[in-house]
Amino acid sequence: MTTVRMRDLRKRFGATTALDGLDLDIGVGVTGLLGPNGAGKTTLLRCLATALAPDHGRIEAYGLDPADSRQRTALRRRLGYLPQSPGLYPNFSAAALLDYVAVLKEIVDPAVRRAEVRRVLEEVGLSDRANVKVRKLSGGMRQRLGVAQALLGGPDLIVLDEPTVGLDPEQRMLFRALISRLGETRTVLLSTHQTEDVGALCERVVVIRGGRAVFAGAPRALAQLADGQVWRSAGRPGGGAVYWRTAEGDYRTLGEQPPDGVAVPPSIEDGYLKLLGPAPAGTTR
Repeated sequence: MTTVRMRDLRKRFGATTALDGLDLDIGVGVTGLLGPNGAGKTTLLRCLATALAPDHGRIEAYGLDPADSRQRTALRRRLGYLPQSPGLYPNFSAAALLDYVAVLKEIVDPAVRRAEVRRVLEEVGLSDRANVKVRKLSGGMRQRLGVAQALLGGPDLIVLDEPTVGLDPEQRMLFRALISRLGETRTVLLSTHQTEDVGALCERVVVIRGGRAVFAGAPRALAQLADGQVWRSAGRPGGGAVYWRTAEGDYRTLGEQPPDGVAVPPSIEDGYLKLLGPAPAGTTR
């Protein structure tokens, strides 16, 4: 079921075009947003989170139009948002910060608010850090606290900009488990540079380039864009191949088959690179 529709979204910042007629539909489940730096990902998320108004086009989320002030307020009640650089007050404790955000989210009953703060702290694995000041938390813990504030109130629409930055492998695993549970009944849109997160989490992936959606589909379908174009070889590829040396000491090539190359299954990253175009000739990765 489609829960969010975006049509012909355009946004400029001076001479820079961030969104250039973007069309996108998303629904219940976890959708990953990939794209190079400057592609328009953060601008798109800010528009959906009602933090920024597009210059042109229309957004409809859960039947609500954020261009209308009353509908925008109604949408914000159903929205959880983690910006790329969340402003977490350093001298608040983790619990006090969440209590403050809960008030802003109109959770006015103190008992309900305390229960909700406890719930989201447990969700992100920070129950034992409830009374620790934000400035004393590690970077990964602050990132998890940012996710916790986005989950206050049980939002239907969850918008996360680079949520796994700073997380160690164990924290990333716990985050994936949490987001996959949320995606069973809610609409989750997350931006990331980590293709492994997309493969592990997302039922659908959208690739943004130049302010437009150039791919929308299953992660497997993105990987298949490089089918028959990924090779493993013992010798260093020649010419203008894009390649890198693996941990096993052989070479993995995207593009033209090396003389001793054997085809290997493509990854999501391979499909992504093939879609956007390879790095300059002879580049190693």
